[in-house]
Amino acid sequence: MNQDEIAALIAAKNAGLPLQDADTQMSSNDDYGSDYSELDNAIGANGEVPMSMLMDLTLPVAIELGRTTMSVQEILQLGRGSVVQLERLAGEPIDIYVGERRFAEGEVVVLGENFGVRVTRIISRASGPELLG
Repeated sequence: MNQDEIAALIAAKNAGLPLQDADTQMSSNDDYGSDYSELDNAIGANGEVPMSMLMDLTLPVAIELGRTTMSVQEILQLGRGSVVQLERLAGEPIDIYVGERRFAEGEVVVLGENFGVRVTRIISRASGPELLG
C-alpha cells in the first residue's frame, strides 16, 4: 500500500465512508487486495489513526533556498556558469517543506562534500494525519 492509498483510506474513514467505498476510489492496479481490516480495526471510534501506524511512512522533504521569476528570454539565455539571483537574501533562513506544507526553517551547512540543513525553527507542529496534508 503506498502513501496515497493510505491517505485516501484515512480521508475516507474521517469522512465516514465505509472502507469498501474508499477501496473503489483507489487505483485499479492495487496489488495488495482489498483486505483493510487491520487498518479498519486500528482506527479508533473517533476516526483517528494511531501514530504507530504512521511512523514508518516516508514523506517527501524539500529544501527551498529561494525563488525568482524570469522571462522566457532570460531562461533561454541561461548556460553553464550563469547565476540566477534569488529573492531571498544571503543569510536568511531557508524553508523546509514536508510534502506541500512549510514545516520548518533552517540554515545551509556543509557536511564533508555534501550540503545539509540545520533546523533552526519548527513552524508547524503537525503530526499524524494532519502532517500528510
